[in-house]
Amino acid sequence: MLSEAVQDYLKSIYKLGRGPEAGAMVSTTLIAERMGVSAASATNMVKKLSEMRLLEHRPYQGVELTEAGVRVALEIVRHHRLLELYLRQALGYDWDAVDAEADRLEHAISEDFEDRIDEALGFPTVGAHGEPIPTKDGSIAEPEYARLSELSEGQRACIRQVSDRDPEFLRYLDRNGLILGTEFRIAEKAPFRGPIRLDITRGGEQHIGLEAAEAIFVDILE
Repeated sequence: MLSEAVQDYLKSIYKLGRGPEAGAMVSTTLIAERMGVSAASATNMVKKLSEMRLLEHRPYQGVELTEAGVRVALEIVRHHRLLELYLRQALGYDWDAVDAEADRLEHAISEDFEDRIDEALGFPTVGAHGEPIPTKDGSIAEPEYARLSELSEGQRACIRQVSDRDPEFLRYLDRNGLILGTEFRIAEKAPFRGPIRLDITRGGEQHIGLEAAEAIFVDILE
């Protein structure tokens, strides 16, 4: 049985290396930042995970999960995203609160409980913040979304996924009606990394900063 700390690291490393928020290289510095620990602590855990053959560490190139590491990570990611969605849909939690609650529960649920949640939710494929939910057999389809910040003036798009790292950011989106499924057009992009003006399809407009736009992932509409 792997410790909760090992599972948490594997989940974070997986998320750092996959999906729309992924960077070019998963370094120990980036892992330490995401886990909220010192660089020395992250380095020690990376060495431990390498010895357990759950990841490969290439100096100056970063780390990559092995097949065994990916399997463990996807199981925890599945638990987490099912719990988030259950908390949101069945228990009425706000979407800015479900991540922390799911973090506390994801290690404790049994496979039977996981299956019951999955069935109760109608076997969902998308989580509370738009992320794909891994299947029971450990496969996942990572969609290729564009960042809102990458769009040009005049382009239309639909919000499909948002970063869940900052609860205050999620509350900001909620207050401004920028939720999953919102369709809009880029009305104006100010120069020098200035704000972006959105024309919302169902009425109204919003101005958002570039930092927020980089954490919103969209489907471009023809």
